[in-house]
Amino acid sequence: MKRLLVIAAAAMTLLAQAQNFPGTKPITFVVPFAAGGPTDRVARDLAEAMRAPLGGAIVLVDNAAGAGGSIGANKVAKASPDGHTLLLHHIGMATMPTLVRNIPFKVDSDFEYVGMINDVPMTLISKPSLPANNFKELTAWVLANKDKVNLGNAGVGSASHLCGLLYQNAIQVDMATVPYKGTAPAMTDLMGGQIDLMCDQTTNTTSQIEGKKVKGFAVTTSKRLTTAALKDLPTMQESGLKGFEVTIWHGLYAPKGTPADVLAKINTALKTALKDPEFIKKQEGLGAVVVTDKRVEPAEHKKFVAAEIAKWSPIIKAAGVYAD
Repeated sequence: MKRLLVIAAAAMTLLAQAQNFPGTKPITFVVPFAAGGPTDRVARDLAEAMRAPLGGAIVLVDNAAGAGGSIGANKVAKASPDGHTLLLHHIGMATMPTLVRNIPFKVDSDFEYVGMINDVPMTLISKPSLPANNFKELTAWVLANKDKVNLGNAGVGSASHLCGLLYQNAIQVDMATVPYKGTAPAMTDLMGGQIDLMCDQTTNTTSQIEGKKVKGFAVTTSKRLTTAALKDLPTMQESGLKGFEVTIWHGLYAPKGTPADVLAKINTALKTALKDPEFIKKQEGLGAVVVTDKRVEPAEHKKFVAAEIAKWSPIIKAAGVYAD
C-alpha cells in the first residue's frame, strides 16, 4: 500500500508540473558538441527564439561533447522526463547507432521526438590548384588519380566525413581519407594544397568559395541553392549521382516518458520559433534552411530519423569506422 501511495504521489507531482510547465525552472538545451561550433550556434539562436513562446522561460545551453555526440545524448536520455532537459542534436542522431560502439541508449526508444529545426546543405570542394573546373572534369581527374587522391574531413563521424563516405560510395572509388581535429585545420590544408578534396557544410565553405580560396563543384541538396556564391553550382544529382542528397539537419528531443502535454507545449514553442524572422535570418546567415515541412511534427521527425539511420548504417559499416 505504501509503495502504491508513493507511486501515486509521484504521478500527481508530474501531473502538476506538466500543467504548470515550464514554471520557474530553467529549460536546458544539451548540445553534444563543443561551444562555438555550428550546432552550438543553432542551439543558442533557438534558445533565444523559444523564450517568448515558452512564457519567458530561461533557456540555457549545456555543451557536453565527446564520443561522437553520445555523451550529451546519454545525459538527456537519463535526465528527469519533465521537459526541462532537452537534446539538440544533428545528423549524428542517425549515425550514432552505427558509429559509436557500445552506445548506452537506444535512439528509437529512449527519447521523445519533438521536431526538426533546420537543414544545412553541403558542398564538394577542392584545393585551388586542382586541374578541374566542373564536376565532369573532377570525376575524370579522380578516376585517373584514384590511387593518389586524398579526401580530408573534420574528424571521424563529422559531417564532412559522412559526406565524403557517401561521395566515395556513389562514385565507387576508395580514396585515402585524412581526418583532422575540426574543419579549420582541414580547410587550411585544403587551401594550401596539402589535401585534394573535402565535402563540408555551407557554413564553412561559402566564404572560401566566394573568395576563390577553394574550388566549388557541387551542392548536396536536391535543388540548387540561391546563395550568390553558390547559385551556379550544380547539385550532385544533376551531375549524375542519382539519389545523392545529404544535409546536416538538427532536431530537438526529450527524455522518454516526458508527459504528452509538456511535449505539446515544447513543440508549439518550437514551431513558433521557426517562424520568427530574426531566427530565420540568423539561420540563413549560417547557410541553413529552417524546416517548414511536416518534419516539425514529432511522428514525422521520428520517421525521418529512422530513414536516415537506414541510409547511413550500411555506408558506415562498409567503411569500418568508429567514433572515439
